Amino acid sequence: MTNFDPVTLATPFFIATVILEIVLARLNKVEARYEVRDTAVSLTLGLGSTIAGVLIAGVTFAASLWVYQHRLFTIPMNAIWAWVAVFLLEDLTYYVFHRLSHERRIWWAAHVNHHSSTHYNLSTALRQTWTGGVAGTWLLWLPLSLLGFPPAMVAIEKGVSLVYQYWIHTETIRRLPPWFEAIFNTPSHHRVHHARNPRYLDRNYAGILIVWDRMFGSFQPELDEEPCRYGIVKNLGTFNIVRVAFHEWIAIAQDLVRSPRHALGWLLGPPGWSPDGSRETSAAIKARWEAERAETPKAKRAA
Repeated sequence: MTNFDPVTLATPFFIATVILEIVLARLNKVEARYEVRDTAVSLTLGLGSTIAGVLIAGVTFAASLWVYQHRLFTIPMNAIWAWVAVFLLEDLTYYVFHRLSHERRIWWAAHVNHHSSTHYNLSTALRQTWTGGVAGTWLLWLPLSLLGFPPAMVAIEKGVSLVYQYWIHTETIRRLPPWFEAIFNTPSHHRVHHARNPRYLDRNYAGILIVWDRMFGSFQPELDEEPCRYGIVKNLGTFNIVRVAFHEWIAIAQDLVRSPRHALGWLLGPPGWSPDGSRETSAAIKARWEAERAETPKAKRAA
């Protein structure tokens, strides 16, 4: 059980279904948009993320084991209630991690490449970070081992979450039954998360359960009248793998060199933060959009 790795087991399924979606799209059987260079970047990022994960796995697992040795309780891996508990707590942890990865620039630098494609298909799910381990996002899961969940149990649940999130990266599946959409993360909900429309920015951080977004005020349904436009606020316009993987880290370094006294803001402020307000955060973009939308009816009435 401790050697069970959901992601490794699911990898052949990932590859097969990407190929299947490409073929069905070419035959006009499903709605899916692929571009050769974009897909190549996604697959390369996925491979690189796997390698990076292996390189840092010893450190993260050793840290988990050390914390587990100081655990508050001893939670058995063979109890059903324990698996239900770790499922809920790990999913909540993922929500916190994902939200921080959008709200704090240093973690956005590690996460942004996942959002860098202007397409939304199954290969986009494989567009994973190379630098998440360096950014220290894995630290957020250590409290689960401190509580008493064995590190292997936490690792398995993290793998289950990652595998679940694969299939929601598609335009092929439109809406699922209302009861499912109310509880679980779905392709519709996650399309919103990947959209760069001002209405959709920084919404739907869920891993498996969309209930966290509903509880914490970050839920936004997909609207038929406003199709999702994918990518980041300022799209890269390149398929250079090094630029895609590291562009935000490079931008942070440039900002730190240019204005080191604002280091905390550059690192821990929201993406788009600047000391003089010359750049736009997601909140600023949303506020401007809301103001423009409010002015539109007035302009029509005046005409």
